[in-house]
Amino acid sequence: MNPIRKKTLPLLAAVTLAHLALCAPASADDQTRPGSGNAAAATLAGQSPLVRAAMRFLVAQADGIGDRSLKAAMLDILTNPATCVVHRRGLGSAAAQDAVIRQLTDQGLISPADAAAFPAGVRAAVFPPILRADSDCPQLPQPFASAPGSAFGGHHSYPGGLPVHESNNDLSDVNLASQYQAIYGHAGRDGTPRIEVDDDDRDDHRHRERRDGDLPIDTDVIVAAPIWHDWAKSIVFQWNADGSEFTEFNFGGAGTLDAWGAAGDSRTGGHHIMSIAESMSRGLSPLMVDTQASAHSAPTLGNEYKVVNWLRAAAVIARIDPVQRGYLTRDAAGRLRLPAIGRLGDVDLNVAGQTNVRVEYTLHNLSDADFTYSGPAIASVAVLLRTLAPEFGYGAVDTTTFNTRFRNPVLSHLSGERLLVLYQGQGLEVVRQALQRLKAQGVI
Repeated sequence: MNPIRKKTLPLLAAVTLAHLALCAPASADDQTRPGSGNAAAATLAGQSPLVRAAMRFLVAQADGIGDRSLKAAMLDILTNPATCVVHRRGLGSAAAQDAVIRQLTDQGLISPADAAAFPAGVRAAVFPPILRADSDCPQLPQPFASAPGSAFGGHHSYPGGLPVHESNNDLSDVNLASQYQAIYGHAGRDGTPRIEVDDDDRDDHRHRERRDGDLPIDTDVIVAAPIWHDWAKSIVFQWNADGSEFTEFNFGGAGTLDAWGAAGDSRTGGHHIMSIAESMSRGLSPLMVDTQASAHSAPTLGNEYKVVNWLRAAAVIARIDPVQRGYLTRDAAGRLRLPAIGRLGDVDLNVAGQTNVRVEYTLHNLSDADFTYSGPAIASVAVLLRTLAPEFGYGAVDTTTFNTRFRNPVLSHLSGERLLVLYQGQGLEVVRQALQRLKAQGVI
């Protein structure tokens, strides 16, 4: 059964209004307090048809998940304006946060040099400011729907870029799983696989609708992992008053001997670690969490140690035992490794020197590769916007006005990808016309 869902649920307005009331003002660039631009970003995201459509898509995807507990958790993070940041319970005090930071550092999961160099201090690096931090239900500093997809200037770096990015990745993961079923999931009478296509389309090589295959790929996890993976970007990438973003801290390794004591660097964006910690804190399954953890690197080709370290770091923040919960296991040498999940339990591949790899891990990793075009798209479109800005009454010297009234609204409504593809095919005039329509609508 194709996990793309048609049912849609309106929600963005309620989420936005709830967070507008919660977000207190803060000084721009002060990463020890919630971003002073969060409320404005929420308003802008709520005005964008693109962002609203992305949220409806993600909610529809979550609503079609078969596993009840996973579905409930998904709908909670997407539709509940008062969703709890579960992994931050009990971590509201400086003493509690420092204890976790010490543990991460002692286990080689934070570089002391990186921590000392982070401008806002290591507490704000690992524990970015949230709302009601001391309560039993800490709150997001901004709606999921208004978060960007990456650091300012990177892919989907505009209010609402996160749900747009995740919609693309979710659809990509679904299609990758369907592709595997089409190529490997249809056995003939002799038991060997056949590539499944519609006979009517065989000669003209058009795209075909393929029937479900017989491979046991977990479609619930395929749908859920891309949405969960970047969830913590709503915490990490908060908005400053000038329309720029908070800076992210990389950890999950020390950057030197991370590969079980050998040379290796497993540092990665903090949003990745925090999102895994949230999934662990909510008790999501090992298959789900380990698939989610594979977004930034598939645990193959010598990279298993990276995924293991990200799971280790998340477990420290979530204050759980990852082995006891089934997220990791120990091999004969006592090293933490990925566990044998499902029928892999019949033969522990770790014993044979292999990695216990599920296909869901690699499919999810491949689905997160959109940044390879989306990143350059933002950078290239930035040049186009600077070129056209004077025609619309904006100059790049006034950074705040340029970002909040021109750059961010344009990208939130049109996306960097669409503008760059249009420009590449039809030239600057088509971009100018798109901006003129936004001006006529009062967006810019």
